[in-house]
Amino acid sequence: MTISRPAPLRALACAVLAVSLLVTAGCASNKNKKDAAYIARDVETLYNLAKDMLDKGQYRNAAVMFDEVERQHPYSVWARRAQLMSAFSYYAARQYNEAVQAAQRFLSLHPGNKDASYAYYIIAISYYEQIADVARDQKITQQAKDALTELVRRYPDTPYAADAKLKIDLVNDHLAGKEMDIGRFYSKNRQWIAAAARYRRVIDDYQTTSHTAEALYRLVEAYLALGIPEEAKKSAAVLGANYPGSKWYQRSYRLLRTNNAA
Repeated sequence: MTISRPAPLRALACAVLAVSLLVTAGCASNKNKKDAAYIARDVETLYNLAKDMLDKGQYRNAAVMFDEVERQHPYSVWARRAQLMSAFSYYAARQYNEAVQAAQRFLSLHPGNKDASYAYYIIAISYYEQIADVARDQKITQQAKDALTELVRRYPDTPYAADAKLKIDLVNDHLAGKEMDIGRFYSKNRQWIAAAARYRRVIDDYQTTSHTAEALYRLVEAYLALGIPEEAKKSAAVLGANYPGSKWYQRSYRLLRTNNAA
C-alpha cells in the first residue's frame, strides 16, 4: 500500500509557530546536540536555534534542540510550544515512535490546550506512516485507525479531522485486504469454515471497501464447498444486487450453474 505524506502537515506546523511570540533574530551559531546538553542558553536563543534547524530541514537536530528548550526552561511558555514542535520535528525526521511519545507527553501535560488537536493528529499520522504491506502483521494499522478515529471523535470540525476521515477509509481498505489475504490462504488449503469467517468479516466490518465484491464471491465458493448451496445463493443475490456488472457476480453465477445451484 502506498501511503502519501500529508501535504498540510508542514503548513499546519507553521500555523503553530505563528502563535508563538516574535523572537529576536540574534540566534546562536549552530552547535551540535552534545553542546546543547551541557551549555545553558537563554530560552529565546534555544528556541530560535531549533526553529532555524527545522527551517533548514535538520529535523532530528531540531527535535533535540526543542527538547532542550523544555529541559533547560521547563516552566516557561516556550517549553509548551517546544514540546509540540519537537513532536513535529521527530515526525518530519521519520522517527515516528519518538513523535508519538512527544505528542503524548504534550497531551498529558496540556490536555485542554488549543493545539491539542494538532498533537492528536501527529500521533495518528505517525502511526499511519508506518502501515506495512498486507503480508505483515497489521497491529500498527489498527493503531492508526484507532488514533484517526479518536481524532475525529474529539475534534470533528477541524482540518485535521477532515484529513483523518479520508485516511480512515484507506486504513479500512488495508485491513480488509489483510482479511482477504488470510481468507484466500484458507481457501487454497480447503479450510472453508475458516475462510468463510474471514470473508464474512470483510462484509460485516469493511463493507464500504474495494474488497466487498470479491468477499461475497469467495463466500459463494466457500458455502458451495461446505455443501450449503442456500447460503451460497444468498451471498450471490447480495452480490448481484450491489455489484451487478462486476466480474465477481459473473463468476459467482457461473459457479452456481456449474454446481447446479443456480
